[in-house]
Amino acid sequence: MALYEHVLLARQDVSAQQVETLVDQFKGIIEANGGSVTKTEYWGVKSLGYRIKKNRKAHYSLLNIDAPSAAVLEMERQMRINEDVLRFLTIRVEELEEGQSAMLQKRDRDDRGDRFDRGGGDRFDRGPRRDRPRREDEATETPSAEA
Repeated sequence: MALYEHVLLARQDVSAQQVETLVDQFKGIIEANGGSVTKTEYWGVKSLGYRIKKNRKAHYSLLNIDAPSAAVLEMERQMRINEDVLRFLTIRVEELEEGQSAMLQKRDRDDRGDRFDRGGGDRFDRGPRRDRPRREDEATETPSAEA
């Protein structure tokens, strides 16, 4: 059997529980056709790069699949019919990733906080830019003392 990574984008206005139900439904299709889903990850609601079917955000989910191609084709056919699924992408891979995916690792890094908070100073308090020469009109301008 072949190994696949499958990413699913569901509409923003469905709940996370409904997305889990959708994933379980597609997992059942794979298992009914002789395959198995080794890992599922819910990545949360993320902004889309552009509107898809009038949606600006979507629920993202990842499935690692070990199944024959007929099972994956049937799952994709069911996804095209389902109106809650905006987009999906299935990629055949040589081996499946163990542990957390890069998206969940990124979320863990983001939860730790910003680096500039540790230093005690303001990130934007760097003073004037010195990487370019000043323009002539900037160099000649002086604040007027007339008030």
